[in-house]
Amino acid sequence: MASPTSSRPVSVNSAVRARSRAKILSAAKELFLEDGYDGVNLERIATRAGVARQTVYNRFGSKDAVFRAVMEYHWGNLDPGALPSRLAAPDNGGDPAVFLRQFTQALLEFIDTTGQVSFTRMVIAESRRAPWIAEEFYRIGKEPLIRAFTACLRGMDEAGSIACPHPELAAHQFLGLIQEFVLWPHVMAIPADRPAIPATDVVVEEAIAMFLSRYRAG
Repeated sequence: MASPTSSRPVSVNSAVRARSRAKILSAAKELFLEDGYDGVNLERIATRAGVARQTVYNRFGSKDAVFRAVMEYHWGNLDPGALPSRLAAPDNGGDPAVFLRQFTQALLEFIDTTGQVSFTRMVIAESRRAPWIAEEFYRIGKEPLIRAFTACLRGMDEAGSIACPHPELAAHQFLGLIQEFVLWPHVMAIPADRPAIPATDVVVEEAIAMFLSRYRAG
């Protein structure tokens, strides 16, 4: 049986590899956002990350594989599958408005801290040439987010916190109410001082009020 001491190098090596992988993906994300898919190659990724090109090739094998890993790395900052446990959806009769605010706050933090606007622009631009990019963006990020949010709404409906016969439709509706003002105007480069774009806190509270006016229990 291996001693605790003999197992330490394996753990250390795993940690080093994880840090190296994160460094490569961070560098690749920066380059893809700056120059698009066609403007990046493994050599440039390696140079930006401060590693050998062979290291990037050994870890990923191709630029397509790096790009897919970058999307996983990007959406991992939100970790959609963990949202139900992180936000403690009120499936025991709690206030659904509190959950919706927590959910929205997690979404807004993700948009603000990960370059989601720039990433979305890049995906839209590159998908015209390579449709698989949009498909992967949805599969890795948006689809799990909808699935997790739908599960929360379904649990709240079953507990009687809300009356929501179609939770997946409701999940799309609520995200639309939020993203129409906090994401898409920036993706489309609409000036922030346009009177038609209200403050974010107003957007959130009005979205919650509208959502619950339809789905509040009773």
